[in-house]
Amino acid sequence: MPSKLPYTETELVELLKLKSQRAYNYLYDNYSAAIYGVICKVISDTDEAADVMQEAFIKIWKNIEQYDPHKGRLFTWMINIARNLAIDYVRSSRSKNSSKTETLTETTPLDVGDYTDHIKTDHLGLNKVINELTSDQKAIIDLAYFQGYTQEEIAKELNLPLGTVKTRARAALLKLKHLFV
Repeated sequence: MPSKLPYTETELVELLKLKSQRAYNYLYDNYSAAIYGVICKVISDTDEAADVMQEAFIKIWKNIEQYDPHKGRLFTWMINIARNLAIDYVRSSRSKNSSKTETLTETTPLDVGDYTDHIKTDHLGLNKVINELTSDQKAIIDLAYFQGYTQEEIAKELNLPLGTVKTRARAALLKLKHLFV
């Protein structure tokens, strides 16, 4: 079994830009589990999540030239690509099925506490940080970042004014930013 070469982020990016297959294999071996975990937060079907993960790695490979280290870390850039692809997948599926099914909110009462259980981020080590948020903030972060809802959709889902959703989302993001620094 070949040993994995430890690359610095800068070295890895440079090798990826040179289209090094070895660097791509290293990237996949070391980041695929985390990326798959993020995608699974948005897409519950494991086969569909695996397909989206493959699309994410293809997009990363093809668009590595667009990565700017001054805007953030490579991992963050890759997670955003994967998350956005997953959200796009869910939205396209939701729009295809919206005329076929009625929403749960029409038949089931909604409790904000239901969404806090959905956030399970142990694999990224974020559970402790997420628990610092209020239950209202957790619900909004869950809907926005793990389920792909827009702020308007969150407002409708939680029966809140749009301004309240925006304020809570901003407060949650500021708190998370402070906790990560």
